[in-house]
Amino acid sequence: MKLYNEYSIFLKEKYGEKVYKLPVNIPCTCPNRDGTIGYGGCTFCADVGTGFEMLENTISVKEQIEKNMQYISKKYKAKKFIAYFQNYTNTYLRLEEFKKYINEAVGKNIVEISISTRPDCIGSEYLEFLKEVKDLHDVNISIELGLQTANYHTLISINRGHTLAEFIDAVMRIKKYGFEVCTHVILNLPGDDIIDAKETAKILSVLKVDQVKIHSLYIMENTKMGILYKNKEITVIDEEEYVERVIVFLEHLDKNIVVQRLVGRAPEKNSLFVNWGMSWWKIKDDILEKMENEGRHQGSKSIKNYTAS
Repeated sequence: MKLYNEYSIFLKEKYGEKVYKLPVNIPCTCPNRDGTIGYGGCTFCADVGTGFEMLENTISVKEQIEKNMQYISKKYKAKKFIAYFQNYTNTYLRLEEFKKYINEAVGKNIVEISISTRPDCIGSEYLEFLKEVKDLHDVNISIELGLQTANYHTLISINRGHTLAEFIDAVMRIKKYGFEVCTHVILNLPGDDIIDAKETAKILSVLKVDQVKIHSLYIMENTKMGILYKNKEITVIDEEEYVERVIVFLEHLDKNIVVQRLVGRAPEKNSLFVNWGMSWWKIKDDILEKMENEGRHQGSKSIKNYTAS
């Protein structure tokens, strides 16, 4: 039995060969940064957002894709790609601007367009447009939603600017259009415990999201969380506890949900805390080794229906 539903295997089965994501960076921001619902963004979010490996957003979408495609094609002999609009809140752009950037991403060898956004920033006009793109160009559409945790107390403390309700609403509306939904979670946020990891997995399973991306928290200079960390007002759990939380999360996650990653990567520059000073693949190996040794796997404790006999 496989330990978890791995993304790379899923893509190969879906598209018949290896598929690689091409990060796309467009000039957008977030309602939680510009004053619409708040200032400063999430307490862990740095000025550059989360797309630290991307090209500058002054470069056109088409050129970004061509440059990244050329590099990945040469390095990995890849032929199929996903255009991944990664940074900040992409659907927070004005609709006409959003349409322009998405249309630039359509092209040869692009089998999917993935858009990262907030659950409170995905209006019906945007979904209608994406459905038109999907039907017209025969390209798959996936929406990546940041949730981070199902614990609404933690959502408030990290200044997410939305609650669990907005996330549930967004998933239900996106599903009506037949798009795949990927949810981002951070399993070691200050204020959360292992019960929150379990409950988050159960909620994602009930909502039947298609994919999940697990991040480990990293703390950057010049962020609200960075100030709290330096002042010793918050602490980060140890790596052993993180490994256990990931496994518990996976055990309570429906086996059909695809897992894009088990631990995140982060920039070392200007960072105060990144993966306990370990490489991301070492942490991943620790997770898989413990699962293997203890006979644990994704979905083994997921929600089941019981009926009287």
